[in-house]
Parts: sequence; C-alpha cells; structure tokens
Amino acid sequence: MIAAAIGVPARAQMLYALLDGRARTSTELAMIADVTPATASAHLARLETLALVKVSPQGRHRYYALGGDRVASALEALSVLAVKPRTAFHSTAPQPLRAARSCYDHIAGRLGVALHDRLTALRWLISARPAGETYDLTAAGSRALNTFGIDVDDARAQRRRFAFACIDWSERRPHLGGALGAALMAAGLEKRWIIRDGDTRALTITHLGRREFKARFGIALSD
Repeated sequence: MIAAAIGVPARAQMLYALLDGRARTSTELAMIADVTPATASAHLARLETLALVKVSPQGRHRYYALGGDRVASALEALSVLAVKPRTAFHSTAPQPLRAARSCYDHIAGRLGVALHDRLTALRWLISARPAGETYDLTAAGSRALNTFGIDVDDARAQRRRFAFACIDWSERRPHLGGALGAALMAAGLEKRWIIRDGDTRALTITHLGRREFKARFGIALSD
C-alpha cells in the first residue's frame, strides 16, 4: 500500500519531508513537492485516507505529520531512489519566542516540546484510548506532578480537555496543551522557573528554572 502511494513522485516528496518528525502545512508540502496547493491537497487527502499521514487542525492551519512509526520505518526501508534530498525545516520564529513562550495558557517553544517529550519518555504521560492525540497520566506521573504543586485532580475536573498534543508552530512538533498543560505553566510561573517577558508571549527561563528543569525532568537548557 505504501509502495503504491509513494509511486507518485509528489506524494513521495511529501512523505519523505515528514520523516524528520516535524509537521508541515499543505502549502509548505506543496512547495516541497513543487505542485499547486490544490494538487497537494488532493494528494494529502489520499495519504490521509491510507493512514499514511495524520492531520491536526490548529487555529486557521492544518498540520500534517506521518501516520506513525510504522509508516516511517516502511519509508526508510523502501528508500525510493528518485526522491530528492529531504528538505530540512527552518523555523523563522524570533529566538525569544522559539525558546519559550505561552500558547494560550500552556508552555510552547523548545521548552514546551522538551517537556512534552520528557513526560512521554518517563512514561508519566501516555496516549489515551482510543489512540489519538489526547493523553492521560500514569499513576507515577500523577504522583510526580503532584509533588511539583500541580493539582492533577483539579485539572481533571475542569470542563476542557485534560491533556492533548498541541502542534508547536515554531518547532512543528507537539507540546502539551489542555488543563494539564495550563497547570504546568501556572506552577512554573508561581515557582518562578519561568517569568513573562513584558507584554509579549515570550517566557524567560530563570536560572532557578534551568536548575529545576534539569533536576526534576532531566531537561538541560542552554543559557
């Protein structure tokens, strides 16, 4: 199925561009594949039907990513010779916003993505069932976050999604959204691990925050 789908060069270009793990818009993928936006949308609709890509609507954008690890492994194994070198993603976001910022009421930027990845690697955060882009906490995760001053039960009781993958517009990888993400940001602000940068969305990671993110989460942040 995958071999047939990537028999169309434009589709192959799109799929291989997504192998770096970063999501892209249909407009960006159209440019990579050198096709019109309408043609790209048709190809992406076909790839989505085959579960080779998944789409995450976010605001006015729709971000496309590979359908999963099996798709990535199959693409690497097929290694189509006709495909051009993979197009690297280059963020155009200003450095302060890319390092750390607020996304509504949760942490975004490199810090937000790092927290999402670390919570997942520690098995504190797991995909909810049915499988998708929503999350739940393991018992170990609940205990750990409670020790940081995060009221997990209160976050669960709110009339909003508890935790979900929010595609980061500067990194094009997920950070943690929902009530849990908001609670994590609120705790970081209260403990002064992060502080707001004036009237902007940028967040400054304090020296204390760098020490605590390293000690508690194993996240090493450069100055």
